[in-house]
Amino acid sequence: MRAFVAIDLPAEIQAALAGQQTAFRAASADARWTRPEGTHLTLKFLGEINDQQVSQVREALSALPSFPPFVVEVKGFGFFPDARRPSVFWAGVEAPPELGELARRVEDSLEKLGFARERRPFNPHLTLARFKVPRAQPGLGILAERQASTSLGRFEVSEFFLFESKLSPHGAEYRKVARFPG
Repeated sequence: MRAFVAIDLPAEIQAALAGQQTAFRAASADARWTRPEGTHLTLKFLGEINDQQVSQVREALSALPSFPPFVVEVKGFGFFPDARRPSVFWAGVEAPPELGELARRVEDSLEKLGFARERRPFNPHLTLARFKVPRAQPGLGILAERQASTSLGRFEVSEFFLFESKLSPHGAEYRKVARFPG
């Protein structure tokens, strides 16, 4: 199965993201918009894993030390890798150091199972759209700048999940495979 480790978002945040996407849609005909109900905060993408690896991942993540709940805020927008040649348009995540520490623990734990470390530093974000052809999106960039200080809400993180991702013609569909409380 195709898998990743992520924090799920509450319905209020998903609704706020949906509203923001609606406001942004007219500014980019090139964007492939994500489904807000499937938006999540990825801690680690695993790719294709077999049943034995699913069991190993569950065991490794279950063994992680507990973490105290912390609050994150969804605020601001941007592009990866940059606004000149974007491949992704995202909503920002402002979080305390505990989020980075959780991502590091997940990374360290799964590296021991043979999953390669991410080459880039952890940069928390929520993917709103992808672009097949990386070219400047000036209209979207202007709207994003105007909304830079807009908060889409805050939520408490007290758990994370192992997700399965199934690709379909209608976009990816996600299923929670295992829950890991803080």
